[in-house]
Amino acid sequence: MLTHPQFDPVAISLGPLSVRWYGLMYLAAFGLFVLLGRRHAKRRPELGWDARQIDDLLFYGVLGVVIGGRLGEVLFYQPGYYFSHPAEILAIWKGGMSFHGGFLGVLAAMALYGHNSGRGFWQVTDFIAPLVPTGLAAGRIGNFINGELWGRPADPGLPWAMVFPQVDGIARHPSQIYQALGEGLLLFVLLWFYAASPRPLRAVSAMFLIGYGVLRFAAEFFRNPDPGIFSGLGLSLTTAQWLCVPMVLVGLILLAAARFPRPPR
Repeated sequence: MLTHPQFDPVAISLGPLSVRWYGLMYLAAFGLFVLLGRRHAKRRPELGWDARQIDDLLFYGVLGVVIGGRLGEVLFYQPGYYFSHPAEILAIWKGGMSFHGGFLGVLAAMALYGHNSGRGFWQVTDFIAPLVPTGLAAGRIGNFINGELWGRPADPGLPWAMVFPQVDGIARHPSQIYQALGEGLLLFVLLWFYAASPRPLRAVSAMFLIGYGVLRFAAEFFRNPDPGIFSGLGLSLTTAQWLCVPMVLVGLILLAAARFPRPPR
């Protein structure tokens, strides 16, 4: 079995200033978004995106991720704790960001950007969909460094089974790494190549919803379940799995509508 290295969550300390690994992972995610966005714009010039617009997208996206991700953690996973400790809602440097909340926040931010820029909502989401998964991978690496969101108990004979000493002495799945590789790198590769060629409007967005929903649903079987408002609904599904179900269904509907549009009356 492996043992979690118990990294210091603080990467750099300069007097009273401390820079945490979790924050650096977010910076890496935002940097990758810009770099990949510019590369995507160059390979698909007919989409009409430039560097300034990609920077604007990043600004809107950061607001959506931070506000939505934190509110999602508060409302979906730990409402009792945060309503009892409201000052902790603002302590995002301690971790605690919900993907599904951040996803809804980004959708709202992209709708606002689309309105302000004159672009359609689906044009915006189709463009950013391939740029998101690398940021998700960076976030999961941050979770691993922090030693949080550990996995379910694993067979001790599994070569990569890992003990998280801050939790207990049980061998567990390093589910943060699973998610970084699955809904991070694998999803990025699939979407990056899928979006390289012209696709019907909404198709790339639909593939993101389906791909993330399926991969996250699968990863939850290896991740220690988080308490949440949907965890008691039955079928032994976690809150995250319940939240993934509508993502996949909406993605399938969007993909069908994109591939088989209704003929005009």
